[in-house]
This record gives sequence, structure tokens and C-alpha cells, in this order.
Amino acid sequence: MKRWQRNAIAMLMVCCAAIMMAQEAAPKPKISNAKVQDLSASAGLKATVDGLVQKQTAPLWIGYRIPTAAKDRTMCCFDSFDGIEASRGCCMGCRMESENGGSFNGTNSNCSPPEPLPYAFIFLRAEQKQITKLRVYSAGCALDFANLPLYWLENVKPEESVEMLAGMVMAENVESAERKKDPARQAVMAIALHDTPAADAALEKMIQPGQRPSLRENVAFWLGVERGKKGLELLRKYVKDDPDDHLRAKGTFAFSQSKEPDALKDLIGMARHDQSPHVRSQAIFWLAQIGGRKEAAQITQAIEDDPETDVKKKAVFALSQMHDEDAVPRLISLARSNKNPVVRKQAIFWLGQSHDPRALDFLEEILTK
Repeated sequence: MKRWQRNAIAMLMVCCAAIMMAQEAAPKPKISNAKVQDLSASAGLKATVDGLVQKQTAPLWIGYRIPTAAKDRTMCCFDSFDGIEASRGCCMGCRMESENGGSFNGTNSNCSPPEPLPYAFIFLRAEQKQITKLRVYSAGCALDFANLPLYWLENVKPEESVEMLAGMVMAENVESAERKKDPARQAVMAIALHDTPAADAALEKMIQPGQRPSLRENVAFWLGVERGKKGLELLRKYVKDDPDDHLRAKGTFAFSQSKEPDALKDLIGMARHDQSPHVRSQAIFWLAQIGGRKEAAQITQAIEDDPETDVKKKAVFALSQMHDEDAVPRLISLARSNKNPVVRKQAIFWLGQSHDPRALDFLEEILTK
């Protein structure tokens, strides 16, 4: 083979490799019915977005890609194009201009790609020179934009995305703080999804004492769901021993959602030792939702040891909600021999709701004596 031929082949291989790398590095969402214009955000994400938002009063969308941890999650919408598939839990696509087209976060075995993908897509809707919606979608979700303009941004730095979204959160006013679809509230979720240390730093600022209670609760939830080991560290630092009983009670759910092994120890500790009966009850409830034998044993111990009768009652209820095969025998044991008559009564009541043959046999036994 001649030298020029070898050089030509080498150049062709380099070009092909570059094309393949570009395709792999720049995935885009499944978009339809949109007037798409590609732009670069290399001059700064916030400046680029602000320029587009202030450009016109008519509705428009702005979208870009963020890096995420490669986890099994589906983020799509509630109004599927195909009602049959939607009933199976498979999101076939979202109408972006529908009021019901909000995003959700969960797992979906029917629609998820073969391997979890390390990215997601953020979309901002602007109208009358302000951002009115923020949505986050995963790669498998097809998006219909109702023929509106969509500015697709490349060269977005994750740290700039976090900074812009954090600015939206901190500018949120008190009246909009409780609206679940408010863009600033959705921005907390979007920040938590970013696979960058900047997200941890931003969330830590938001959960500080003195911030709005609703914001701190929202941040606590996403620390547990998305932020792994660092999220657990922040929950321990700012939630577990916070003087606000309400925040600690909400925080029990965040601990229950963490996939870190040590999070269970924290939840058990709150179930045993928190000074608030309400917080202990909530911790016990979420232990039941985790639903293993170890958790059942902790709940049974709470029934025996907790000084508050109301906590004991809620622990019996929590035990009844477990799917562990030993839950019904534990309830029967409580109904037979617990020294507290309120506990025995509660155990009998929840046995009656279980429809388990073992529970029915026990109820027949005590009723025919």
C-alpha cells in the first residue's frame, strides 16, 4: 500500500472516530413538533438563557443536557400519548404544553434503556419574559412541543447550570414556595440530579437553619434520594438533630430513601431515641416501608420499649403494613401476650384487616373460646 493511501485511510479513521465520539458525547432528547434552533452556551449559561427569555414575550422553550449518576430511573410525564402503555407504567411521551405533563422520578422496567444513562435533559419554559416552568426528563421520554420554538443549548457547564438553578431557588418568594410545580421548587430536584460536587455545595446552602422550612424539607428529600454518601452526611449534619420537630419528622423519609447502608442505622436511631413521639412514629413507619426482618424486629422493640402509647399504636400499624412473612405472626404474638391492652386491641384490629389465613385462624380461635 502506498504512503498516500495509508495517510488517507488514517485520516478517514480519525474522522470516523471523531464523528462517533461527537455522537456519543452529545446525545439529544426525542423531540417532535418543535422549531428547534441550536445554540452554544459557551459565553455562559445564565447570560444565554437570560438573553433568550428577554428576547420575546411569546412562549418558548430552552433545553440542555446535564450529567447525572447512571442510575435506574425514569423521568417522564403523567399524560402519555398512549393510554394503554401509560396504564402499564410506560411513558410513551409528553405533551410539553399540557398542564398534566409534569415530570416524575422513579424506576420503570418497561421503558428504561438496557443500561442506565449518565445524563438527563432540563427544559425551561419562558413567557412574558419570565421562566414559568422547569421540567427534567430522561432519555427515553419523547417530547412534543406543540410547534413552539425550542432553543437547544450545547456547551453547558454543569457548574453553571447548578449556579443558575440555585439562583432561581433562592429567589423563590414565599407565596410560590408551596406550589409543587413552581419552577424554583422543581429546580431543587434538577440540582440534585447533577453529577458534580457543585450540586452538594448548593444544596448545603439551601438546607441551612434559617432558610424557608418548605425549602429545607424539599432539599432533605432530594439529598436522600440522589446524593448518596454526601447526601447522607448532610442529612446527619442538618436534619437528624435539628431543633425543628417537623423537619426531623420529614427527614425520616429522606433517610429511608437513601441507598447508603448506614442510613438505616440513622433511621433506627431516630425511631429509638428522638425526643419527639411524632418523629419516632414517622421513623417507625418508614422502617416498615423498607420491610425486612431486621426492620420488623426494630418495630417490635419499639412497641415494647417506647414510653408513649400513641407511638406503640403507630408501631403496630407500621408492622401491619409490612410485607415480611413474619409480620402476621408478630401481630398474633402481640395480640396474645402484650401487657398493654391498647397494643393488643390494635394488633387484633389490624389482623382483621389483613385477610391472611393465619390471621383468620387466630381471630376464629379467640372468638370461639
